[in-house]
Amino acid sequence: MSTAPIPRRTAATLSRLAVATGVAASSVLLLSGTAFAHVTVQPQGEAAKGGYATVNFKVPNERDNASTVKLEVSFPADHPLASAMPQPVPGWKAEVTKSKLDKPLEVHGKQITEAVTKITWTATDSKIAPGEFQQFPVSMGRLPENAEQLVFKALQTYDNKEIVRWIEEPAEGGEQPDSPAPVLKLSAAADDHHGGGSSGSSGDAAKGGANHGEAKGEDAGDGETKSSAAADAGDTTARALGIAGILVGAAGLAFGVLTRRRAS
Repeated sequence: MSTAPIPRRTAATLSRLAVATGVAASSVLLLSGTAFAHVTVQPQGEAAKGGYATVNFKVPNERDNASTVKLEVSFPADHPLASAMPQPVPGWKAEVTKSKLDKPLEVHGKQITEAVTKITWTATDSKIAPGEFQQFPVSMGRLPENAEQLVFKALQTYDNKEIVRWIEEPAEGGEQPDSPAPVLKLSAAADDHHGGGSSGSSGDAAKGGANHGEAKGEDAGDGETKSSAAADAGDTTARALGIAGILVGAAGLAFGVLTRRRAS
């Protein structure tokens, strides 16, 4: 069975479609990478209002020619937190900065006169290299009962002295800013006021949730690996589906053009 040769005009049309498809696919990959290449914060389990939670600050490296060597996370001043304990990360040194409060906080019947204002992680024997990310777990509390979310502004420093400022607060219902600040969404208050499924006593919570942080710390490695793997897999799947849709659409268009050319 012989196949009729494809006319020159049809071949040219198909060539242009192939080029357009390649450009579109590249754009999907580029935009997808940009959308996820910023510092984020996610809880391990839940971050319930009025309770304690362990959260991960996820820091991807978005540069091809430099490595991340420092992360500074500023805590919200409008909803101060009395306790924040970073879990040790190999190759990194964590420093917690506290400041006096103008108005003391009352936590479990005790007056708290200072709150955490910043945590700084500095590389000592490690870096976040191009194409990699690092998670920095922190046990924190007591979370506010009168807020829906907490905004943490972050500064990411590279070994070429570049500083990326993730400090733009997202507007409700608006588009995501170019350099969004990490936002922690708070869930409904738990009955025991210990977020993330913790069952510590009120005495432990009054000490800043130490037992809660230690219990979470034991499983932090496995939890981080599973959560990050799931998130990365979801991102990859979304990008793959988007590209596949573009390719299928372009193939259908090319087939339609070819069919019409042969019919005419």
